[in-house]
Amino acid sequence: METLTPFKGVGTLLRELPDAMAVIRGSELYPGILGYLHMYQLRGGVLIAIEVIGLPNTQSKCKNDIFALHLHEGNRCSGNATDPFADAKTHYNPNGCEHPYHAGDLPPLFGNGGYALSIFVTDRFAVQDVIGKTVIIHAGVDDFTSQPAGNAGAKIACGVLESIAR
Repeated sequence: METLTPFKGVGTLLRELPDAMAVIRGSELYPGILGYLHMYQLRGGVLIAIEVIGLPNTQSKCKNDIFALHLHEGNRCSGNATDPFADAKTHYNPNGCEHPYHAGDLPPLFGNGGYALSIFVTDRFAVQDVIGKTVIIHAGVDDFTSQPAGNAGAKIACGVLESIAR
């Protein structure tokens, strides 16, 4: 039987090349947003590490800056005047699940003075399933209830997942 040592290997893994990554950039309204999302295929799921700077900052002690993070179906970070990332399309949802059970529904980002860092594991997809899909950061928090996408607000940043040759 395999034993688990807390956090054993995570630091080592994060120093290696990821299996996929996305460079995330803000829309014209949020040009200061820049982030990197790395994906590592594990035996039991996908480890995702994301780091973002330049997020909107309310500078309030009573209102947290929480931003929805989703994988979307589209393969481009382009759009129109009303939705700068319309071509990112809707949430990645290959199994036709209701929100928040879409494969593309990810944990939110907690802003810290415009900075966010999150590392988590998901078993909702394999890295190869999402190559070419888009990563979207929304202006607001996902309410985990509203259909079809959690009432998370405008898309403020986007990146396309690309495979990394090892």
